[in-house]
Amino acid sequence: MTTIPCDPIGPKGIAEFGRALRAREVSAEEVTKAYLERISALDPKLNAFEYVAADQAVKAARAIDNLLAAGIDLGPLMGVPVGVKDLLAVDGMPTTGGSLTDVTDLIGREGSFIKGLKRAGCVILGKTTCVEFAFGTLGVNRLRTPWNPCDPKVKRIPGGSSSGSAVAVAAGLCAFAIGTDTGTSVRLPAALCGVFGLRTNSELWPTDGVFPLAPVMDSIGPLTKSAADAAIVYAALTGDSIPEAAPVGGLRLGKPADYYYESLDPEVDFCMSAALAKLADAGVEIAPVRVPEAKEREIYFPTALPAYALGILGRERYQRDRDKMDPIVAARVGSGFDIQASDFVQQELRRKALEKTMERRMDGYDAWVVPTSALVARPAEDFSDVERGMPLTLAIAQATQPGSMFGQCGSSIPIHGLGSKLPVGLHVVCRRHEVAKALSVSLAIEDIIGIPSQPDLTGFL
Repeated sequence: MTTIPCDPIGPKGIAEFGRALRAREVSAEEVTKAYLERISALDPKLNAFEYVAADQAVKAARAIDNLLAAGIDLGPLMGVPVGVKDLLAVDGMPTTGGSLTDVTDLIGREGSFIKGLKRAGCVILGKTTCVEFAFGTLGVNRLRTPWNPCDPKVKRIPGGSSSGSAVAVAAGLCAFAIGTDTGTSVRLPAALCGVFGLRTNSELWPTDGVFPLAPVMDSIGPLTKSAADAAIVYAALTGDSIPEAAPVGGLRLGKPADYYYESLDPEVDFCMSAALAKLADAGVEIAPVRVPEAKEREIYFPTALPAYALGILGRERYQRDRDKMDPIVAARVGSGFDIQASDFVQQELRRKALEKTMERRMDGYDAWVVPTSALVARPAEDFSDVERGMPLTLAIAQATQPGSMFGQCGSSIPIHGLGSKLPVGLHVVCRRHEVAKALSVSLAIEDIIGIPSQPDLTGFL
């Protein structure tokens, strides 16, 4: 194949697709087959999909068309093709959690969220690649690491753990994708791949049928082409009205004065400065806020995540199967053996206290704005050497992990159109239960800054 089949939804958005579908200008089966053709053409190099359910997807799309012809309308996501992270069970599809270790008993059968996707009329194209057990920020999986679409010549990290979902959306292999976010796993890959990502909270959508990493922070979230698409997905799957852009006049955003803005790559620094300047010119108030507690994520995550992961996998399974696991993931899980119960409990108590502190700290602000990642997508080889790669790995999540620890929700908005060849994300941070507000603020920012152009994918044929 010498040409790439057109992305049938991405450039126009979900709302326009819905209009065209109901006007009989296009069918769900047509767009599903178009995405399957794009997957066939591009995914041999991109590795975004772990499993493609082509026959199942076409049958589902055909059924959607028949329902619509019969006068049955399931809502704004009817007929929209979607990719699902291989951490969520879907009937008729394998679920591996990115691992050779069998964890299906920990995941269970198809859960409430996927059933909701189907009730909304989504067409599930297949399962997207993820980091093993969702335990990693770089997006690397020794079995199948997705290739960041921002650069066809150099294999750059896609960000994790929802790496395949971000790559699939960025490359137009689906209209949107589902990821999960514990520490950073929707927002970071969204930022590094140049798409929009929404972190919700652990209560918005039930996580039954999803591999648990740290249940107190685990959340399900969409990765989309835009905040506008994410708002439609949110509304369709919650039953709430579609959030509207927040009025710019009176919008007050906090800019943390410490930690979040440290050691930024030049491209990130430039785009963030340009974005904040455009927001200020539009009438948005940007005020400083101090969050010195953010640095505590460097203590919390190395303590809590290994303890949770080891406890969930179980000692027997871990000891039996550790040789099947990625050595880095196995080492991180195994470090849970060295964690004292008293240290884990103290960290969890501190986390709960910080949640209350940050609820008060956000008084007077509609949201905080920080860089999603301090770094742009570095070449994967930069992380092959542990001594050189560890500081980079620590820096890459310095602005997202605090929000998870604080119980905050938020989004990552692509802003590299302001002056970077590589993707850059702006992170909107809101209170735990203000997901709709995070979307409203994101929509306002998107209206001011615009949506970057899509990557040139000809190099992936």
